[in-house]
Amino acid sequence: MDLYEYQGRALFAKHGLPVLPGGVARTPEEARAIAADIDGDLVVKAQVKVGGRGKAGGVKFAADADEAAARAGEILGMDIKGHTVSAVMLTASAAIAEEYYLSYLLDRAERTFLCIASVAGGMDIEQVAAETPEKVAKVAIDANTGVDEATAREIAAAAKFPGHVADQVADIVLGLWRAFVAEDATLVEVNPLALTTDGRVLCLDAKVTLDENAAFRHPDHEEMVDRSAVDPLEQRAKEKDLNYVKLDHGSVGVVGNGAGLVMSTLDVVASAGAAYGGVRPANFLDIGGGASAAVMANGLEIVLSDPAVRSVFVNVFGGITACDEVAGGIVHALDLLTQRGETLDKPLVVRLDGNNAAQGRAILDRAANPLVERVDTMDGAAERAAELAARGN
Repeated sequence: MDLYEYQGRALFAKHGLPVLPGGVARTPEEARAIAADIDGDLVVKAQVKVGGRGKAGGVKFAADADEAAARAGEILGMDIKGHTVSAVMLTASAAIAEEYYLSYLLDRAERTFLCIASVAGGMDIEQVAAETPEKVAKVAIDANTGVDEATAREIAAAAKFPGHVADQVADIVLGLWRAFVAEDATLVEVNPLALTTDGRVLCLDAKVTLDENAAFRHPDHEEMVDRSAVDPLEQRAKEKDLNYVKLDHGSVGVVGNGAGLVMSTLDVVASAGAAYGGVRPANFLDIGGGASAAVMANGLEIVLSDPAVRSVFVNVFGGITACDEVAGGIVHALDLLTQRGETLDKPLVVRLDGNNAAQGRAILDRAANPLVERVDTMDGAAERAAELAARGN
């Protein structure tokens, strides 16, 4: 889960990292009230989960509360790379002398944690690494030992931080690691980590990604979920404990058992769809290795309720999952939706193979639902689903 900057800033403050005073506002009046409690000049920053806010006009300065309210009014409602600004963060302005970069992340390719530090902050770290790689230090972190004071100083030295900031930077390196671990984050990033003209090193930005798989350990993280930004279908699927992801510009709903099989199904649908005007998969839905009829019914209910879906491909290879259970779930789901008075006009192409496949096929044949069509091969079923989606039947 990606956090907004104001949420990341609050998380940093919680763990004792140096941030400037401020708050978040959703109206100009709220911005005025927050600004009234901050001495000196202010910065008003659009809260969107995308970069490039400054270039888009989403970061403005203000001298007092009235001007802060006016700047907030200009930013609220802006469109920044397809994201509508519904909140602004106000903080005290800082006189910056130097800008640095610091982050921890989960390096999946190397199966380790990684610290990236640079004395060239304030810009895209990828650009810095490409143009001046000597200014970027990448230090692998052993998960068993983590970061202690000695390691923090080694990181500061590796990144060539100036001696006059080394102590402060080492403290922040250590504190940021503690926050990274304590919150089960996969990314914590400060850009810029700034030296001010009065000699302080401050976290002037906060980019944080939390591991949703660890949410059970952090009930307080729930309040940071932005409900307005969550796709309604994904939210409904989450409430039913389904592994569902909505995809853009797709028209073939995909249901399968096992993440690997579903990923392969997305590929074969996209490949088959190329012959039908570029038909694409509409979602990823893994009902799991031991899915019951109820789980199948819940999954189909979500997929069929997507207005972008024109056909559905149910691809099941029975192992732990028994194909007769899946078939019963399909029949149950269609009956359930009919009882609710919903209009069912989207065809389902079903491929069943493996454990109890013959029994599952027999269940579908007996039900004789005109919307359900069986195809025995994965490629053939994908092509048929793409064809039906292209027809819009």
